[in-house]
Amino acid sequence: MLQRLSPVFFLSLLVSACATSPTATKNADWPSYGRDYSNQRYSPLTQINRDNVAQLTTAWTYKSGVNATFQATPIVVDGVMYLSLPFNHVVALDARDGHQLWRYEHKRREGSKMCCGPANRGVAVSGGKVFIGTVDARLIALDAKTGQVLWDIDAAADGTSNAEMVSSLNDADPLKKSKVSGATGVGIAMAPVVYQGKVIVGITGVGYGLHLDAPRENAPLGAVVGVAGRYGRPGFLAAFDANTGKRVWQFDTIPAEGWEGKFTPTTPDGIALNRDIARERASAPNYPDAGRFGGGSAWSTPAIDPERGLLFFGTGNPSPQMDDVSRPGDNLYTVSLVALDAATGKLRWYYQQVPHDVWGYDVASPPVLFNLERDGKKIPAVGQASKLGWFYVHNRETGELLVKSEAFVPQENMFVHATEQGVRIYPGVLGGVNWSPSAVDEQAQTAFVAGMHWPVKYTLHITPAEGDKPAIRYSALEPLDEARWGLLSAIDLQTGKIRWQHKTPDPLVGGVLATAGNLIFTGEGNGHLDALDATNGQILWQIKTDAGVNAPPMTYEIDGMQYIAVAAGGNQIFGFKQGDEMRVFALKK
Repeated sequence: MLQRLSPVFFLSLLVSACATSPTATKNADWPSYGRDYSNQRYSPLTQINRDNVAQLTTAWTYKSGVNATFQATPIVVDGVMYLSLPFNHVVALDARDGHQLWRYEHKRREGSKMCCGPANRGVAVSGGKVFIGTVDARLIALDAKTGQVLWDIDAAADGTSNAEMVSSLNDADPLKKSKVSGATGVGIAMAPVVYQGKVIVGITGVGYGLHLDAPRENAPLGAVVGVAGRYGRPGFLAAFDANTGKRVWQFDTIPAEGWEGKFTPTTPDGIALNRDIARERASAPNYPDAGRFGGGSAWSTPAIDPERGLLFFGTGNPSPQMDDVSRPGDNLYTVSLVALDAATGKLRWYYQQVPHDVWGYDVASPPVLFNLERDGKKIPAVGQASKLGWFYVHNRETGELLVKSEAFVPQENMFVHATEQGVRIYPGVLGGVNWSPSAVDEQAQTAFVAGMHWPVKYTLHITPAEGDKPAIRYSALEPLDEARWGLLSAIDLQTGKIRWQHKTPDPLVGGVLATAGNLIFTGEGNGHLDALDATNGQILWQIKTDAGVNAPPMTYEIDGMQYIAVAAGGNQIFGFKQGDEMRVFALKK
């Protein structure tokens, strides 16, 4: 029976919505991973600007005591900074001076395996709660005032381990002697986002691939390896009730039916993938349940369009990673930008950047929402900086590709398959743009992208059967010992043209901050934090920290003072020195 609801009731709903929406908070805060639902990472604060940025100095430093890969964006709400540390510990700090208010120590489930190291991207804060997804696939709600656990749920069952694959090799295979640093234990890397009383988060580690350690300390990973076979599981993005942790909806990144797609021979924009479509179609009946192991990790914090009720996120590679013998077809919805109904999790559209991916080209960098100006009109758009080295701009409502940028990193031998001799390709499994979030200045119609040039060698290995050891086929992507560098690019959103580029000595991984002070901030693996002129890419200020700055910078304001904050903790996979600092800067008084 319908009931007439009072105006007071509607007013209370409005107040409640405003209290929890990152789009409704004052400009001084940084209340969500991408600052607001758009993920633009653009701040309207102007106290620090290109005329005075050279006067920036350290305001305070917090040392966590956890020296490990540090990727988090701190959240600042009402003068408190909420920061996730490696291994999912969480601290609340006074954002004025950095003194600790409380600390939550996370205890992993016994026997849990980490997919990709101890890092996570951050927390979400809403309704007096702090939410974190963990490396052991739990979603936890903490009391924002005390750090006490309010609820703790298993977001997904633990994934299949792949360490046993190495032990099954014969002793002559070089992979047998390698140290595995990444496995297929299911976890959560992304910072959650809270929308309409629901905590939204996805799982990673379902793509079935091995990360092999480098032979020396502070060197990049030795290789990424994919093995043919029935390994892995489907990924998902899910929404949980913020008060109880109860699952509200779930979108599986692998469809229950039809994951083989149309066996398309090209990317959606017409580039040949060099697929053997006839072989794939012929072998498809032999793998009727391949989707059960389908992969499709959810790496990036979604962007949300409240006006249209749409949510956007990216998906990872299919499983098994790189080696495709056991997964004929397009492998939907892997390596895709996906649009969902934010209230129900139902699919609205998808754009698969690389059907049947065998190169590890995950859609890992968060999508970003903005209005694209064209012919005097504003088109609601969603952009995504890809591992492939292009920035894609789509119509937010339909998924239509509106703009594909110029390549912002060098490209060679893309979509070439592995050979036993090995083939050199770039961008490779590391990107292009890896997980690093971009920033967008909508008024200037410019995207700022932190990318990398890092050639890799793509090799096919076939280990013959020997005694009780079965024959094994696997592919490896190994970073080449040759010149590599970073490229910070300013991209015209209307034309896709590159406005300027700034080259750095090391590949860029971490992310970008843009401000209304006409500034761009980004970190480098050598420990530098840089401030650049947004109009031309000229460095205006730089400071050296003790570890790699491989996390996204952010900014906030308290008591009339603007601060710039960034984690300096390095990155093991990329070989950048690890540390334990949160560094915060302000203008000299």
